[in-house]
Amino acid sequence: MENDPAATNPENYRVAFENERVRVLEYNDAPGHTTTEHSHSDSVMITVSAFRRRISSNEKLVDVELPAGVARWLPAQHHSGKNIGETNTHTFFVELKESARPAGDETEKLGPSDS
Repeated sequence: MENDPAATNPENYRVAFENERVRVLEYNDAPGHTTTEHSHSDSVMITVSAFRRRISSNEKLVDVELPAGVARWLPAQHHSGKNIGETNTHTFFVELKESARPAGDETEKLGPSDS
């Protein structure tokens, strides 16, 4: 994957599991930390901690606040993120290796959703 988060932000992303169908990434950061730009395939994000983040891509900004213990759909996207809260961010991403949408689709949404 181009701009693989485990390669662009190795201090934050760890490959926890991978097979031919999915890859599971674990993500950790501290308040104030900003990631470099990276890409995610279609994924399910599972929050371990509650957090607040600002996601940005191509001059679009989205602030995201999620509680611990929820799962959200994350459509394929390219972005950077900043921890704008007062707590660490700890999440898992279950990345699908087969995307329903071509990479770079301009209709992509930023951030997670519950559908």
